[in-house]
Amino acid sequence: MSSSLRRGALAAAAIAFSITALTACGAGNDAQTLGIKPDHAATAVGDIKIQNAIVITQPDQKSGGPAVVAATVFNDGRTPQTLDSIAVEGAGTADLTPVNGSKVTVPAGGSVVIGGKGNTSAVLSNPGEAVKSGSAHKVTFSFSKTGDVSLEAFAVPAESYFTKWGPTAIPSPAAPEAPSESATASPSEGAPSGSPSATAGH
Repeated sequence: MSSSLRRGALAAAAIAFSITALTACGAGNDAQTLGIKPDHAATAVGDIKIQNAIVITQPDQKSGGPAVVAATVFNDGRTPQTLDSIAVEGAGTADLTPVNGSKVTVPAGGSVVIGGKGNTSAVLSNPGEAVKSGSAHKVTFSFSKTGDVSLEAFAVPAESYFTKWGPTAIPSPAAPEAPSESATASPSEGAPSGSPSATAGH
């Protein structure tokens, strides 16, 4: 196992533990989540705290397809802020889809979970080859008042625990191409008249 894969596996295990704790504890001013300080992909700028940020790729990265960003965003301020964008270095800006309304709003003294069923989604439609399992990427969250908040997040495949947090659009395995008409074999001269010709799918 390469060093990058080992780092990715260790990071995935630590992040899985942290996200499990977050989702189990809930959110709010007095939530236990505010006391959690995970070892990976966490930062704080002003009133904004970001924890458990990860980029989740397709299970089979050779298949292509979208990736997603997962994170939990806390707002310790007295006024709400909107999360205007999430950009992953080398993979572009994610398409944000809020649960309610037209903007992703982080309430005052509250939090927003990004990723997973029923939560705000952040989809990278074309992450490219740079986003691979075990690699780390600069992820920048842009807020209406705090501005840009950046951190380094690991990329992990949507496998095991991360399946429920990963992309909902997973490409089907590519079907084998049928032979073209020009490639269809025909009996050669001198071949027995009963020899079958090749047909697509055989």
